[in-house]
This record gives sequence, structure tokens and C-alpha cells, in this order.
Amino acid sequence: MNLSSLGIFHTIIGITALSGAIIGFIKYGKINLAQPSGKVYFYATAVTSLTALGISKNGGFNAGHVFSLFILVLIAVAYFLSVSKKESKKARYFENFLLSFSFFLSLVPTVNETLTRVPLGHPLAKDIKDPVIGQTLLVIFLLFIAGSVFQFIKQKKENVGIS
Repeated sequence: MNLSSLGIFHTIIGITALSGAIIGFIKYGKINLAQPSGKVYFYATAVTSLTALGISKNGGFNAGHVFSLFILVLIAVAYFLSVSKKESKKARYFENFLLSFSFFLSLVPTVNETLTRVPLGHPLAKDIKDPVIGQTLLVIFLLFIAGSVFQFIKQKKENVGIS
């Protein structure tokens, strides 16, 4: 697999972030920054995004670094909304979407790296252009869209006081 120490740390923290998000989606239907799972997602995603800036297969600044910076912006804005706009019903829609979008974007390099490395010796994909990566990302994108619609409807019910 040829992962550096930073790559191993990045991967462990990244898995922790994804786990926090998945737990939040299961328990609350969203990444809830007020809950432990949401806090794990937020902090682990921040660390994962920052450590990604020190990792490069191709050398130099690349698209993966742009993803990392963009994800940092998304979670920072979501955090700002959760802390400073607690009473705003509209802010919850944006907060939910930004966190879910950051999760989706985190899965793009995760899918690429996983499918081009696993199983060891005979990875499922040869490179980023392999159809299995595109198909997997399409399924994840459709789940993101469906999840976003679900969150919008759920938030709308919460905003009018119906649970």
C-alpha cells in the first residue's frame, strides 16, 4: 500500500470522521454538531483535511488539496451557523446541507483511494478513470441527493414543530 506515517494517521482520522457522520445520519438523520457524533465528524474532518494538504501522490498542489480546502470551508461555515445562528430556522437548512455536502466530497477521494488499493495486489480499480469508481460515485451522489431531500423535509417538520 505504501502509506507514509502521515498517510496512515490521515486514514485513521478520516475513518473516524466518516464513522461520526454515519452514526449521526443513523441516530439523527443528519450530522448534528451539538451531539458527540457531530463533534467527532467536525474535528476529525478538520484534521483529515489539514493532513491531506501534506499528502500527494503526484507531487505538488493538486485537486485533492483543493477538495480538502473546500471541505474545511464547508465545515467552518456550518460550524459558524450552528454556533452563531442557533435560533435561525433557515440556518439549519444550510448547516445540514453544508455538512452533508462536505461528507459527500470526503467520499470522492476516499472511494478513489480505496478502490485503487483494495484488495491488496488486485485492486478493484486500475486508476481514477476506471468505470467502477465512476459508478460508485454516481450511487453515492444519488444517495447524497436523496439524503438531502430527506433532511430538508425533516428540518421543515422540525421548524414547524412537528416531529
